[in-house]
Amino acid sequence: MAESLEPPYARIAAELRRRIADRELAPGDKVPSTRRVAQEFGVALATATKALDVLRAEGLVITRPRSGTVVAPRRKAGRTATPELTREQVLAEAIAIADAEGLEAVSMRALAGRCGVAPMSLYRFVEDKDELLAAMADRVYAGLRVDDDEAAPWRERVEAFASALWRTHRAHPWLGRISPLTRPLPVSSLLWIGDRILGALEGIGLPPKLRFDVHVLLYSHIVGLSANFDLEDAAVSDTGLSAEEWTDLRYVPVMHTEGRLSPYPHFAALFGPAGALTEGYDMDLDAMFELGLGLLLDGVEALAARRTGA
Repeated sequence: MAESLEPPYARIAAELRRRIADRELAPGDKVPSTRRVAQEFGVALATATKALDVLRAEGLVITRPRSGTVVAPRRKAGRTATPELTREQVLAEAIAIADAEGLEAVSMRALAGRCGVAPMSLYRFVEDKDELLAAMADRVYAGLRVDDDEAAPWRERVEAFASALWRTHRAHPWLGRISPLTRPLPVSSLLWIGDRILGALEGIGLPPKLRFDVHVLLYSHIVGLSANFDLEDAAVSDTGLSAEEWTDLRYVPVMHTEGRLSPYPHFAALFGPAGALTEGYDMDLDAMFELGLGLLLDGVEALAARRTGA
């Protein structure tokens, strides 16, 4: 039998389309993630993503925040007038895709399918994907709310902005993946946040470059730590296990193998049979953020005191 010349993504889309038509996947059912599709059909993630993009463009699947991609409701006979699409709606839909499925799921084709328009229609609102991603970030950061009292102590002001940024990145962990720290996003809302933090640091006696370094370190602490929410979502998708389940099934048995910790006395003192943490260690990223922020600001405070002789 001759091998099909149909591209792999099209064959995958056809198979998923059949499952939807045959009600193997009913309206509201969760569609396999890009990673699950890649594993099932033995293809690259990019190919799996393209296959799901085809189904989005056809309106067969939709992406819901925190739920992932699901089979779309059956369309009723007859058409109703579609409201005029706006840039704000386009950005809201793109953010919803990123929140539910990660940044790699955001494509012009997928976004067009979610908005119910042809992909070319989106170019009325954004020039290209890079502009789309920057606009998504700008919209998310613009939602950050802090009651900034310029008369308040510097540390209180910095803590308020850092905590608000943490909550924002926690809710949208893809934010930190849009651009590396070495290529900062020149978007108005993020510039405003950075400007307020720099303003809070201005009166503690640090020279300009050092003050800016502190501002970058604060942002890096937030982005780096919050990235683990995105990584954990991907790990759950890959393994089907929660972090706690993975630790109990994969990590603990290896670490508790007899003699495993003997070359590592400090680990053994914590996690060995007579260790201080024999009941285990539960990582709390929110608590880690607070701890890291406190240590950073303690260091800034001590550095400023040394430079001013206070």
